[in-house]
This record gives sequence, structure tokens and C-alpha cells, in this order.
Amino acid sequence: MENTKIKVMIVDDSPFMRMILKDLLDQQPDIQVVAVAKDGMEAVELALKYKPDVITMDVEMPKLNGIEALKEIMKRSPTRVIMVSSLTEEGAEITLLALELGAVDFVTKPSGSVSMDFRKIGPELVEKIRSAMKIDLSHILLKKKPVAGLKLKSMVSSKIVVIGSSTGGPRSLDLVIPPLPKEFPAPILIVQHMPPGFTKSLAQRLDRISNLSVKEAEEGDEIKPGWVYIAPGDYHMGIKHQDRKSIIYLDKRTEKINNVRPSVDYTLDKVAEIYKEKTIAVILTGMGRDGAKGAFKVKFFKGNVIAESQETCVVYGMPKAVVDEGYADFVLPADKIPEKLVEIV
Repeated sequence: MENTKIKVMIVDDSPFMRMILKDLLDQQPDIQVVAVAKDGMEAVELALKYKPDVITMDVEMPKLNGIEALKEIMKRSPTRVIMVSSLTEEGAEITLLALELGAVDFVTKPSGSVSMDFRKIGPELVEKIRSAMKIDLSHILLKKKPVAGLKLKSMVSSKIVVIGSSTGGPRSLDLVIPPLPKEFPAPILIVQHMPPGFTKSLAQRLDRISNLSVKEAEEGDEIKPGWVYIAPGDYHMGIKHQDRKSIIYLDKRTEKINNVRPSVDYTLDKVAEIYKEKTIAVILTGMGRDGAKGAFKVKFFKGNVIAESQETCVVYGMPKAVVDEGYADFVLPADKIPEKLVEIV
């Protein structure tokens, strides 16, 4: 029988971390560590030599940091790369940049950059390495098309848009949010599966490159047209009617749904109850089924559902669940979604 193990290369400047990672991955029956690199320069060299299936790449390294090494590898020998990042604000910004440049996913190191706690995230890393194998390499290298600003016919709408995304989400959001016109007449709620801190960096980044105002949602935010609210990591985001306004509330007491918090099913459930047929759900790239139940509820109240098509998804999981259940009114590549939103709204 041929060897079908997943070939992994570890890149980390700490000998201790390299040892822990190698030890962890060597214990998996379906994973083989084929190379270990101590800095970005060596990473590029060994990636070309060993052609691993998956690379785990530390973000902060001497000689050539993770971002520079990632750029080089993507240019010369495109590979599935999982970034290993510290849970700092700076770490979050760098990680988002890495995802934009073609990294498929990331894991965060618990407390500090060298840590015994790292063993705790072992199962998550192993799962992400296995999941990375399902990702089509051609989808990682999607070139962004320049998008012309969209024009609106009228300015009156009482609709609301809820977007759900997971693995590959930041790149799809880059194609969906920036082209929307400044006077887009509906509020947008985004649920992107990410840890705390990362959602804030995501909001700041999208705010910089978009016509709309983007912020990380806070308890008590009043929902306004032309604004985009991103659910903070580790909080479900809901809305309620109060004094004839729609107000955001954040919920940490409710358990994870579909193994995630924030969950887009949670948000769609609450939004559809209030906005009924005026709800537009958009389910983008991601693993798992989060969004399928929510899409059902939106359809129940006769709202609209858009699913990202397989051609632009990094992982065709969440949208596929919605399409397979028959809830999607439109199945579109990410760069065609803004036009459809303008049309519906």
C-alpha cells in the first residue's frame, strides 16, 4: 500500500516549540513530519525541497518572518499553510494579513510565545491539518478582481443583511464588503468564527478598505444603515427591539452552537424573528454547518438566502450545507455577491 500520510513541515524559531510540535504530530497515525525549519529562509528552502502537503508557520521569526516566508512560498511553490500566532493584537493583525496572502487557517498559541500550554491546542492543530487537505490549492491562489463601486437606485430600505463565515472568511469578506456603496441602505451583521481580539483587527482592517463603516459590535449598539457590525470573538450576537430601535446584545452565557461562539445560526435565529421576510442571509466559505439552521429560519419567514459558490470558497462546507438543504435562493462567487445585495436591498 502506498504511503498516504499527510506530509507536514514545521517552521518555528524556538527549539522547544519545534520539539513539542514534532512530538505531537509524530503521534498521529496519518501525519508524517517531513521537515523542520528554524526560520523563514530555511522554510522557503525546505518547502521547495520536500514539497510538504501542509506547513505550520510561526508568525514571529528572525531572518525572514512568517509573512515574508509565506509570500515567497506562495510565489514559488504554493502550499497549504497554517499560521501559528500569539494571541496579541499585533498577532491578530499579522494573522489577518497572512490569510489575505493565502494562508488557509491559523491556530493561536495560548499565553506567551513558548508555552507548555501549547499541548492543549494540539487537537485543534491536528484537526486543522487534516481539514487543510480538503482545500483545493487553486482556491487558495484566487486573485482578487478589482471591483468598481456599485450604484444604488433608491435609498429606502428596512432590510438587514447577516453574513456568516469561517475558514477563508476574511478573504471572501474582502470581496463582499469593500465594493458596497457608502449609502448602502441596510445594516450588515457579520459573524466570522475567530477568537477574541482577532475580530477587532478584522473590523479595523475592513473599515480601512471599505466605503461602509465597520466596527466590532458592542453591547447596546443601535443598528444603523450603512454600518457593518462584526460579532466579537467568544460572544454570540443577537438583536432586540427597544424604543422602536434595533439594538445589538452580546451573549456569553449561551453555550457554543455547532461548536462555535459566535455562531451565525444564533444571530440569524434572532434577526429573522424581528425582520422576518426583510432578512437577507449570506453564507460564505467555512467548515461545518453553521448557518444551515439559520438559513432555514430565514426561508421560513420568506427572506432571502445567498450562498457563496464553490469556485471562490476556501472550504465549501457551510455554503454547501445551505445549498444541499435547498435553502439558497442564489449561489454566487464572492465577487458577485455585492451586486446581488444591492439589487435585493
